[in-house]
Amino acid sequence: MTSIEQTKNALKKIQENAHLKAVIEINPDALEIAAQRDGNPDKSGVLHGIPVLVKDNVNTGDKMHTTAGALAMAENKADKDAPSITNLRDAGAVIIGKANMTEYANYMCDFRLNERMPNGYSSRGGQTLHPLGSHVDPSGSSTGSAVAVAAGLVDMAVGSETYGSIISPSQLCGVVGLKPTDGLVSKEGVIPISFTLDTLGPITSSVQGAADLLSGLTGKEYKMAAKLAVVGVCHLGADETHDWYKAQVELVENMKAAGMTVKDLSDDSIAKWAKPGTDFFIFPIMEYEFKHAINSYLATSNNPHKTLDQLIDFNEANKEIALKYGQGNLIKAAEKTDNWKNEPEYVKALSERELAQKTLDKYFDDNGIDVLLMMSANCAIAAGLGFPSLTMPLGKTSAGLPIGCLLMARRFDEDMLLATAKTVEKGR
Repeated sequence: MTSIEQTKNALKKIQENAHLKAVIEINPDALEIAAQRDGNPDKSGVLHGIPVLVKDNVNTGDKMHTTAGALAMAENKADKDAPSITNLRDAGAVIIGKANMTEYANYMCDFRLNERMPNGYSSRGGQTLHPLGSHVDPSGSSTGSAVAVAAGLVDMAVGSETYGSIISPSQLCGVVGLKPTDGLVSKEGVIPISFTLDTLGPITSSVQGAADLLSGLTGKEYKMAAKLAVVGVCHLGADETHDWYKAQVELVENMKAAGMTVKDLSDDSIAKWAKPGTDFFIFPIMEYEFKHAINSYLATSNNPHKTLDQLIDFNEANKEIALKYGQGNLIKAAEKTDNWKNEPEYVKALSERELAQKTLDKYFDDNGIDVLLMMSANCAIAAGLGFPSLTMPLGKTSAGLPIGCLLMARRFDEDMLLATAKTVEKGR
């Protein structure tokens, strides 16, 4: 198909599935860009002519807005692309639109105050729906990106993750999601939560698509490792009666059938960070970094509200439409002092994270593994520690809901992670 044909097809599907509210804005120049791709004699770019949807917290220097789903950011138009978007365009991608998301990447409401914003809701874009229906949780915060791929609107979308926001919606929507190593993809030009934890990453319909989109985001080609992985299987937090666990067992058998060495790991040295629902250093890092990070972004933006305090004030003044579920996290972050870098709680949190990273490095080394499979599909440990992780669809529950997995590799070993997933994908 030509780029124009692909782009027209995607635009048609987006229009036909507008009720999903997965897309918050369409690029009015998409077809013109597609025509330019078709007319370019150099078609060597890894994403040449392919429509790509981008999460609404990533700057695009075009006619679209960048708002993180917030009405308080509704007038924000970037002067230039984020470096990751420049890389995508250089790779030949057609940026077709912006994906809806949980507002401020799910860092608006404080669940400790019983503020419960639904996954995929934003005051600007409304409620994103799971393709299977409104009764199914699509997870977040990269909800629109995952739903758009799951519903077949596009094959590739860019998501972002601070703590599970790529992996979790990809798992629950039945698509491939890749959270890269912390620092691999540029964080510049992204509406932030935490400059320590944030990253952009691919959400796609295939493992090869994830590799191609990662290549586009970074400007580096991912060829995938040639050798078969040594895989460690971690049972921490797993429920052996659950359909998800049974799907992981089948995944292990497929890995063995593909010739991979599989080791059952009983070491509990990472248990502290593998238990679902435990956050440890995560929330202090986000709380202390958010105010500085968002104020730095706003200061150079075209948004009329230039500080976190002004965003909060806007929401209060327009609470009927902008403050449906609360803004406890924003308020709590605004209370942090300007001397936040030296606050004992923050310093301790960074120290705990560094220790956890060393512990996980040692876990890989001591067990002689290349890839770690979490039998619980827990996405917290990789997100918190900045290790690359990938999920791919494994099947469905007895209720017909998607089942995913959690594969993790050593830092900056995306080639091995992708190769392992692709080998298993081929054998399914």
